[in-house]
Order: sequence, then C-alpha cells, then structure tokens
Amino acid sequence: MSLGFRQAGFDVMAAVEYDPIHCAVHEFNFPDCAAICRSVADIDGRYIREHSRIDGADIDVVFGGAPCQGFSMIGKRNLDDPRNHLVHHFVRLVTELNPKFFVFENVKGLTVGQHQSFLSEIMDAFEEKGYQVERRYRVLNAANFGVPQSRHRLFLLGARQGMPLPSYPDATHSPKDEPTGLFSNLSKTPTVWDALGDLPEADEFDELLDRDWVFARFGKASSYASSLRQEPTEQTEEILTSSLRTVHTPESVERFARTPYGDTEPISRFLKLDPNGICNTLRAGTASDRGAFTSPRPIHPKSPRCITVREAARLHSYPDSFRLHCTKWHGFRQIGNSVPPLLAQAVAAQIPVALALQPTRCATNTGNIALLTLTMSEAAAHYGVSSTVIPQRLRKVAEKPHA
Repeated sequence: MSLGFRQAGFDVMAAVEYDPIHCAVHEFNFPDCAAICRSVADIDGRYIREHSRIDGADIDVVFGGAPCQGFSMIGKRNLDDPRNHLVHHFVRLVTELNPKFFVFENVKGLTVGQHQSFLSEIMDAFEEKGYQVERRYRVLNAANFGVPQSRHRLFLLGARQGMPLPSYPDATHSPKDEPTGLFSNLSKTPTVWDALGDLPEADEFDELLDRDWVFARFGKASSYASSLRQEPTEQTEEILTSSLRTVHTPESVERFARTPYGDTEPISRFLKLDPNGICNTLRAGTASDRGAFTSPRPIHPKSPRCITVREAARLHSYPDSFRLHCTKWHGFRQIGNSVPPLLAQAVAAQIPVALALQPTRCATNTGNIALLTLTMSEAAAHYGVSSTVIPQRLRKVAEKPHA
C-alpha cells in the first residue's frame, strides 16, 4: 500500500507495523517515513504525530488493512475472532488523526454472509465520526489493473465531511480468459511469462544457495517487466535480488517437471504456473505463533522448482528496486500479506482526481541494507521492543514413560 501510494504521488510520512522484521523492511524501502513498530491497539493519533514529521499538519489520507485472518475465505470465519478487533482500532486512529480521506483494505470475505453486517458496522462507525463513506463498496481484482495475478480485495473509501468522495478506479486490463465482451476494450493483463521471462535462472547460480543476490545477465524484457526493471531492457548484467534458492529432492524435481501447466502437483499441492496465464493468489503462510508454516508456493512454469521471492514479487507488481527480507520465509510473507502495488496505485490515484490535483512522482531512495538481514531479536532491539512481541509457538515437552 505504501509503495502504491508513493507511486500515485503521495509522500508517505508514517507507517505502523508491529512485526519488527516487517517494520525494518519498510524502513529500508521508505527511509524518510517514520517506522513505528507498535501495535495500533497501544498507540493513538497523537503518538503517531509526535513520532513522525507529521506533527500538526493536516493529513491527506490514512490507509491500511487490519489483519484479515478472521475474514479469510480460506479458513473459518468468525465475527468473534479477536484478530478482527483491530479493525476498530483502524476506525479509531482515522478519527483521531482526522485525515481528509481514508482507504480501508481487506479480503473479500468481509463482504460475504454474516460478515456484511460487520462491514456495515464499520461504515456506521465512520459516519458517526463525521466521515462520508462510499457504501457501494467494491471488490477489485488486481488482474484488472495490470497485475499478472488473480487477487480480489475489498476497498472501502471515505472522506471528511465537505470533501469530495473519491470514485473507484475503472479496470484497465483484462485477463485472456475474462468473459468475452466484459472488458473488451481493455489491455490484456500481463502473463506469468511477461513477468518472469527476462529473469536469470536462479538454479544456475551456486551463490544463491547461501545469499539472496547475485550479479547476472537479464534477458529481453516484456513491456510489463521493463516497467519493473532497474536498468535498460536489453541484455545486460544487473543485480538479481531476493532469489535465495530452494533445494528440492530429485523426486520432487521429477514430479514438478511432469506436472502440466495449470495443474496442482498432487504430493506438494503446489500449482504449476501457466506461462500464458496469470498467477493464482499468492498467500503469506502463518506467523511463528501459528507454526511458522509457509503457504504453498507455485511451481515455476519452465523450471522444475518453486518460484523465488523475486519471482513472486514480479507476479505481485513490485519493481526490482524494492527489496524484501533476505530469508524466503519472511520474504514470501511480506509479499503474500501485501496489496499489489499497481492495485494500490490505481486506488490511491483517485484521491488527487477527487481534489482536481495533478500529483508529481515522489523520489525513491533506500535505507541501510543491514535492515534486510536482521533477525527477529536484532529487529526488536532496533525498535526497542520485546523480541517476543510476535508470540512464539509453544511446544509441549513429552513426558518420559515410567519404568
């Protein structure tokens, strides 16, 4: 969301993230933004202003997405899930900060069944605090905004009384399998191979067994890949990042190789990407307090292996200049938990339109590279928080049998 808003011309001034690892990665990619490593439940609007460069300025927009596990279409949905209570803290912080606009993002499960009443409660709460809300909310698919991935997300838009209510963005792209005539005049959504075809083959570099970067020669880029590349698109040597290799067993390699495009490999349950199609929704997996499980990662369309973090980032519309944590687990979680930047940009761009403003592109710079390699303990120390702020999974010790 931060990247999409920056691409739309916003100066991102402060970000709240309670996971120290994720906060450090945000700080690297947005060094001029205050990285506030706290739970939203423990801070208020004044704290955010005092711990950033915002101070007493009138804020244009507050955007964010509360943890969505309780609304997910994949798992059990429960209105009483305590993880859903953080949505109320988003409402509270918006009203305390009093921005001109807000953008609330969540999974489309919030629009289904009994959860619609919860969504209505959220809109009621904003209106009681003096905000107009677009009650004809929309679920947007990233694939309709130039992202080679099917990913549906709810966006709720609001404006302070007296401000024009932003519109939802119109679709700009259509996947090749979209129903005929529905988006007939739109550009075709980039394919998986448009996103990955120019990237060097990670398995050809032994260096990527021990680190996540290497200098390599890239291939000819599609127009989509060209927009994400750091350098010109002809054959040239560039730095390939976020590409730590996964070592598969010979049996897994054989199974991956014989799996047809678009099918799920029956043992691993990994989907093999179709180079001429789009990617399925990339998921984050679970945090350490829930077992530290990695979600199934797609199989590369041409190589018998799982995709790398950088390849996932390409499929999510992250530019190559955007860096993720050096580990595969954190890197995939950071992508799977995030809004595709091109989708966020499309939504964010509607706010200047509502204000009849012509935004300028914000400068991009990065911070200390060491932020991308911190362990949880090191990241927690960096922000002065407990190393157990992210709960660890508890394991029972088996009792020894009696003699």
